[in-house]
Amino acid sequence: MNPQASSLWRGPRWTLAVLLACLGTVGPFSIDTYLPAFSGIQASLGATPAAMQQTLSAFLFGFALMNLFHGALADSFGRRPVVLCGMGVFTLASLGCALSQSVGWLVFFRALQGISCGAGVVVSRAIIRDMFPPAEAQRVMSQVTIYFGVAPAVAPMVGGLLFVHLGWHAIFWFLVLVGTALWLINWRLLPETLDPAQRQSFHPRHLMAGYLQLGASPRFMALALASGIPFNGMFLYVLSAPVFLGELLHLAPTQFFWFFCITIGGIMCGAWLSGRLAGRIKPQHQIRHGFLIMLVVSVVNVALNLLLPPHPAWALLPIGVFAFGWALMVPVVTLLVLDQAPDRRGMASSLQACVGSLANGLVAGLVAPLVMHSAIGLALTSMGMMLIGVVAWVWVKPRVT
Repeated sequence: MNPQASSLWRGPRWTLAVLLACLGTVGPFSIDTYLPAFSGIQASLGATPAAMQQTLSAFLFGFALMNLFHGALADSFGRRPVVLCGMGVFTLASLGCALSQSVGWLVFFRALQGISCGAGVVVSRAIIRDMFPPAEAQRVMSQVTIYFGVAPAVAPMVGGLLFVHLGWHAIFWFLVLVGTALWLINWRLLPETLDPAQRQSFHPRHLMAGYLQLGASPRFMALALASGIPFNGMFLYVLSAPVFLGELLHLAPTQFFWFFCITIGGIMCGAWLSGRLAGRIKPQHQIRHGFLIMLVVSVVNVALNLLLPPHPAWALLPIGVFAFGWALMVPVVTLLVLDQAPDRRGMASSLQACVGSLANGLVAGLVAPLVMHSAIGLALTSMGMMLIGVVAWVWVKPRVT
C-alpha cells in the first residue's frame, strides 16, 4: 500500500470504488455498445461483412497489445497521468468514429479506442491495491466486478436504443460524452496513488527484465489463467446469444432480456457475497467455493443438455449460477495476481489483462462460431474453459499465500 493512502482520498471509500469501476468498464462498454448497429453501419458506409468485422478485430487487437504497456507506464510515470492520457485519447478516438465517412477510418479510430481504453481497466486494479489493505481491497474489487459484469449486458441495450432512435453516429457521440465526463471527473478527483519510492525505471532493459520475470513465473501465469479463462465459460454464451437464444431456445428478441437479467443477477450476487466474505474466511477457501459452484453447475448443464431438448425453463439458470461462482472467486484471484509483484502491480495488472484479452479474442473469433449452433457444444466448451481454471488453481494453490 501507499503509506499515505488514508490521506489521499477524503471522501467515502465507496465513491472511489465507483470511480474505479467506471474506469474499468470503459473497455467492455466500448466493445458492446456498437454491436446492435453492425448492419446499419455496414449499409451506411457501404462496407463488406469482412470489413465490419475488422472494426471489432482492430479494437480487440489494440486493446490486447496496449494492455502490455499501460501498467508499465503507470509504474514509471504514475497512475493519474496514464488514466488522464488514456481517457483523453479515447475521447478523441470516439469523436473520430462518430465523424467517420468510410469503413477504413472507422477501423483506424476503433483501433485507437482499443489502444487507449485499456488504461482504465489496467490502472484501476493497481490503484485498488495501492489504496487498500487485502480485505478491504477485496471488497472494492468485488464492487468493481459488479460493474464489469453488468457492462457487457447493458451496453447492447443502450447501443440499440441509440441506433434505433438517433442512428449509429449517436452511439459514438455517446462514447465521446462518456470519455469527456470520465476525464473531467478523474482530473478533478483522482489522486496519484503510486508512492514515489515505488516508481520504476522506464528503460527498455529494465522493462524487459520485468516482463520476463513475470512471464516466466509459473505462479503468476497459473493465477492469470485461473482468473481469466473461466470468465469465457460465461462470456461464450453472451457472444452466442443471438443464436443460442433465438435459434436454440426459440425466444423472441423481446425476450432476450431474461438471459441478461439472470446473468447480471448472478454476477452481482456473487460479487456482493465476495465482498461480504472478505476478511471472514480464508481467500483460498473462497476461491475453492467459487470453482466448486462452477464445476457442479457445469456438470449439471452438460447432463441436462444430453438428456433434454433445449428449453428456456432450465437452460438459462445454469448460466446465472456459473456467473455467480465466477464473481465469487475472481476478486480474490485478481488480488493474488497483483501481489505476485508488489513493486510492479501495474505491470502485473497489464499482463493479467493481456492474458484475459487474448482469451476473449480467441473465444470470440474462433471458438464461439464453431459451437454456437449446438447446445451441447456450448455446454461442453463452457465446462472445458472452467476446467482450465480449476487445473491452474489446483496447481498454484499450495504455492501462494
